[in-house]
Amino acid sequence: MSDTFDLRPTPILPDWPAPENVGAFVTTRETGPSQGAFAAFNAADHVGDNPDHVALCRRQLEKEVGDDRPLLWLDQVHGARVQQAYSDARPEADAAVAMSRDYACVVLTADCLPIFLCDRHGTRVAAIHAGWRGLAGGVIEATVGAMGLPPEALMAWLGPAISNAQFEVGPEVQQAFVGVHPEAEAAFDPSPYRLGHYMADLYKLARLRLERLGVSHISGGHFCTACESRFYSHRRDDGKTGRMASVIWLR
Repeated sequence: MSDTFDLRPTPILPDWPAPENVGAFVTTRETGPSQGAFAAFNAADHVGDNPDHVALCRRQLEKEVGDDRPLLWLDQVHGARVQQAYSDARPEADAAVAMSRDYACVVLTADCLPIFLCDRHGTRVAAIHAGWRGLAGGVIEATVGAMGLPPEALMAWLGPAISNAQFEVGPEVQQAFVGVHPEAEAAFDPSPYRLGHYMADLYKLARLRLERLGVSHISGGHFCTACESRFYSHRRDDGKTGRMASVIWLR
């Protein structure tokens, strides 16, 4: 198999006014070496895909970032820990911050919400993996804190995630948010499918938390991984699927 393939124009480039020295993109599944349920650009090595195909995808990501810059891969556990230094040991965390050009931050998703952060002067960047557990557990708050700047100096972009039209949750999920912040009730609509369940809006939940911190410049948030075939979706595909990579770095 060839060691190269066409990655562009597959990646999604964030539509946000980030400084020119901030590089960022999110992959889709449209082109790549993986087959079957994992077709075609799967960057996750923990889902059962052919390891050679995953390695090829990861090498292509490194080429896309360029400058022989390593990618910081995380062991994501739906928590709120933030990794603030490069490690090739895949640290257990659900967000990463970079304040230098030494490495790129990466998170993997397939319905959970990837969030990019940067400051207006392009001195630091972050990538967040935000499922409902991470959101409720404070992963956004922890990452904004780790950036070490006033929240009003930051901007955010919300990447491809499952939309509220497809994300039904139980009452315990609704209570995990509303019990702490009553205004989060606006992010939950009664489910038309099951009594006592809700359709949860990850985008709205993230916006509420960012705004509450003082991050007012928020872009993105108009995708649905479960609706669009170009995305992997854990819920749509009954758990057997690949992962998109959301990558951000300082050029």
